[in-house]
Amino acid sequence: MTNLPYLTLLILLPLVGSLVTFALPMAFGAARIKAVAIGFSVASFFMFVLTALQFELGTSDKFQLTENYEWIAAFGVSWAVGVDGLGLVMLGLVAILVPVVLLAGWSDIADDVAGKFFGLVLLLQAVVTGVFAATDLFMFYVFFEVMLIPMYFLIGRFGDQNRRKAAVKFLIFSLVGGLVLLAGVISVWVNSIRITGFGSFDLEYLSSLDLSLETQRWLFMAFFFAFAIKAPLVPLHSWLPDAAGSSTPTVAVLLIGILDKVGTYGMLRFLLPMFPEASVELAPVALTLAVLSIFYGAIMAIGSRDIKRLMAYVSISHFGFIVLGIFAFTTQGISGSMFYMLSHGLSTAALFLAAGYLMQRTQSSKIDDHAGAFQTTPLLAGFILFGALSSVALPGLASFIAEFTVLLGTFARYPLLAGFATLGIVVAAVYALWLYQRTMTGNPSDAVAGIKEISGREVVALSPIIALTIALGFVPQPAFDVLNPTATKVMQQVNQIDPAALIEGDN
Repeated sequence: MTNLPYLTLLILLPLVGSLVTFALPMAFGAARIKAVAIGFSVASFFMFVLTALQFELGTSDKFQLTENYEWIAAFGVSWAVGVDGLGLVMLGLVAILVPVVLLAGWSDIADDVAGKFFGLVLLLQAVVTGVFAATDLFMFYVFFEVMLIPMYFLIGRFGDQNRRKAAVKFLIFSLVGGLVLLAGVISVWVNSIRITGFGSFDLEYLSSLDLSLETQRWLFMAFFFAFAIKAPLVPLHSWLPDAAGSSTPTVAVLLIGILDKVGTYGMLRFLLPMFPEASVELAPVALTLAVLSIFYGAIMAIGSRDIKRLMAYVSISHFGFIVLGIFAFTTQGISGSMFYMLSHGLSTAALFLAAGYLMQRTQSSKIDDHAGAFQTTPLLAGFILFGALSSVALPGLASFIAEFTVLLGTFARYPLLAGFATLGIVVAAVYALWLYQRTMTGNPSDAVAGIKEISGREVVALSPIIALTIALGFVPQPAFDVLNPTATKVMQQVNQIDPAALIEGDN
C-alpha cells in the first residue's frame, strides 16, 4: 500500500463526492443526498487515517508521501504533493471538521438546496486539502485562489440578509491579496531563471535560491500581504466580521476554523523558507501587527452585540497569538503556533456550532435575545460554556497548551512583547464571561421560551471536537512529536537559534 498516491486520493475523494452530490436529483430525496455527502466526508476521514499511518515520525521534518508529475513542463510546473508534520496536522484538522460540520448542519439548510450546500462544502474540502498538500508554489497558488469560489457561494447563497454584501467584500479582499501574491509568485520564478538558468516552482528548489536581501524584502511584503489578509491580521481584517457574521454557523466554522489557517500556514510553509533574511529583518513589523490584533480583536469582541461577530473578533485576537509565535523565532514559539492552529480550529468549531444550535432555535444572532437560555436548554448551555472556556484557554484544554507554549517561546526572545500579549488573556476572560452571562443567565427572554434542548444528532456532532480538545489538553505530546521536527527545520531555514534561556531549559 505504500505505493498508493495517498495525497492525490485525499484530494480526489471529496472532489468526487462533491460532483456526485451536485448530480443527484431532488427526486433522490434530500435526506439521502445529505447522507451521501456525509458518507464521502467520512470516507475522506478514513483516507486521512490511512495516510497518517504511512507517516514516519522520525522524519517529520521532511516531506513524505511525495508525488511529482509533470504538469506544465515549459514553466517548470508540476503536480507535486507531500506532507511534513505541519501539513499532516492541517490535513487532519480538515478531515475531522468537515464531517462534523455536515452532520451539525443537517437541518440548517432547506431541503431544496441541500445538495448545493453539501456539494460546495465537499468541493471546499478538496481544494483546501490541495492547499495543505502542495509542494509546488504554482500549484499552491491555484488552490489558494480556487478555494474562494465555493466559499463565496457558501457565504453569498446561504447566509443572512447581508450575505451578498459580505460575500463580495470577502471576494474583493481575497482577490486583491491573490493578485499581489501572483505578482510575487511570478517574480520568484523569474529570479530562479536569472540565478540558475532554470525556472521551477518546486518549494525546496526555491528555498535554496540565493536571493539578495533587497529582492527578499519586496517578495516578503507581497507574500506577507496576501497571507495577512487570509490570517487575518489588523488592519487587513475587516472582511472577517462581516463574512462570519452573515454566514451560517457551519460555514463560519469552515471559514475561521480551516480557511483562515491558510494564511499562517503560508507564512510557515513558503514565506519564511524562501525569504529567510527578510523574514528576520521585518519580524518586528509582523510582531507589532500580531500584538495589535490580539488587543483589537479582544476589545472589539467585548463591544459586540452579535454572537457571530463577537466570535469573529475573538478569532482575530487568536490569530495574533499564532503570528506572534511564528515571528518570535524560537522552536517553542513556532511549535506552539502550529499547535495553536490545530487547537483554534477545534475550539472555534465547538463554540460556533454550539452557539449556532441556539441561534437556529431562536432565529436570532443578537446576544440580548438569548437571556436565560440556561433555564430552557441547560445541556446546550453547558456546551456553549465549554466552547467559551476553550476560547479563553482554560487549563486542561488544548487551547491552554497552545497559548502557554506560544507565550513561553516569545518570552525567551521578546519578554516585553510576551508580557504585553499576556494581558490579552485577561481581556479574553471578560468577553467570554460576558457572553455567557448575557446569553445564559437571568430571566428567559421571549426568544428562548419553549425552545428545544440539544438533540442527539447535535451532541454526536460536537462530541469528537470536545473529546479531542480535552485529550490534547491533557496529552499534547503526540501532536508536538509530529510538529516539533518541522519547527526545528523552520528555525534552520531562517538561520536562527533558540535564546540561551530556552537552550539551558532544555538541558
